[in-house]
Amino acid sequence: MTPPPQKHDPRPPYQQAADAIRREIQTGRLKPGQQLPSHRELQERFGVANMTARSALRVLRDEGLIYTVQGRGSFVADKSQQDAGVAEEAAATEPIQAAAVLEALQALSEQIRTMNAEVQQLRGEVDELKSQRP
Repeated sequence: MTPPPQKHDPRPPYQQAADAIRREIQTGRLKPGQQLPSHRELQERFGVANMTARSALRVLRDEGLIYTVQGRGSFVADKSQQDAGVAEEAAATEPIQAAAVLEALQALSEQIRTMNAEVQQLRGEVDELKSQRP
């Protein structure tokens, strides 16, 4: 269990709570698909108000670390969802680097398509050679 926000920490309590939950996700204590504690449980755990607990979850949701299902709660996002959140954040904060990464990914994707086509062609040739054997 994570202790309540520290009195000497100058950051707002919702950021402290979000950091604590983020650490649990990053260390694997909270696993992809696992449901997070309810707002009420987070309030008690961190000693904060309901809106503060909601703000902490909103931060994590904006980062792509969690997702919320109406009426069911909040859950840890799987790695691909988290990576997408990181990519979106990078695109927003570093547009030049994001464009370069996107360009590299597109080039790699094209190379993979070309290689897949070559593999299919080679398979066809192998099948043809096999069919010609006595």
